[in-house]
Parts: sequence; C-alpha cells; structure tokens
Amino acid sequence: MKKVGIIMGSASDLPVVQKAADVLKEFGVPYEMHIYSAHRTPVQAREFAENARKNGFGVIIAAAGMAAHLAGAMAAGTTLPVIGIPIKSSLDGMDALLATVQMPSGIPVATVAIDGAKNAAFLALEILAVCDESLSEKLAAQRAAAADDILAKDRELNM
Repeated sequence: MKKVGIIMGSASDLPVVQKAADVLKEFGVPYEMHIYSAHRTPVQAREFAENARKNGFGVIIAAAGMAAHLAGAMAAGTTLPVIGIPIKSSLDGMDALLATVQMPSGIPVATVAIDGAKNAAFLALEILAVCDESLSEKLAAQRAAAADDILAKDRELNM
C-alpha cells in the first residue's frame, strides 16, 4: 500500500494535522509526518516532494497557515496528488485558504476547509482507494455506518 505524506509548515500545526493522522491510522494506511517550511527549509521541502513517489508515497497532505505556500511548493515538486489544509492563524485562516487554493494552471492543489484535516485524510484515502479494493470497501463501510448513525439519531428525535 502507498503511504501518505503529511507535511506541516510548523510544529504549531500538529494539533490540526494529528486529526488526519488519526483517520489514516484508523484505516490502516501508513503515513509519515514531517515539518518542512516552504520558506525556512525550502531545500528539504523540495527534496521530499521530488522523491516522494520513489519513496513509496501515493498522496501528500500539506498544512500551513498565513502565506501557506507549502502545498503549492509540494505540488511544484511532484506529480502526486497534493491536498492542502489551510491552517487558521491570522485573518481567521482566510489568507491561508486563498494562498492554498489559488494555484497556477498545471500545478493543482486539492484544498479542504480551514483546519479540515479529517477531510484531507478522507480525500487521501479515496485517492488511494482508486487502486485498492480493500480500502474502497473500508470507506464504503465507514460511510454506511455514518448514515446509520444519523438515521438512528433521527429515530430517537422522533420518538
């Protein structure tokens, strides 16, 4: 199974990205977490991106706040799918959201909500599940369980 790379721009992003790691762990998907900054450690960030495919990664999740160039820097260095998590810091995270989502043609970054680490992990799982039937089945079971939970709460509400 391919790994998921979880890259954060700062150690202060760990409480947010840990939620992505928890989802991946729940589904039994291997991952690695690293702290690389697009601005403070650009060489290491670029090396990670350039070598990600040969190092067994299938998707990269990149989380950063403020200027939030990390996801774009990752995407510039690889043709693997990159999922950006804008981290709430200044301007309620809108600066990070806009910096993450506004990419030039040919260098896409899939972007989730501000602090949306769980959805970043689920999107990474869906990408990997394209070529992994077992993972696809686990995702379908999770969705069915979530639907059952909602319907059970609806029944309780109307009793």
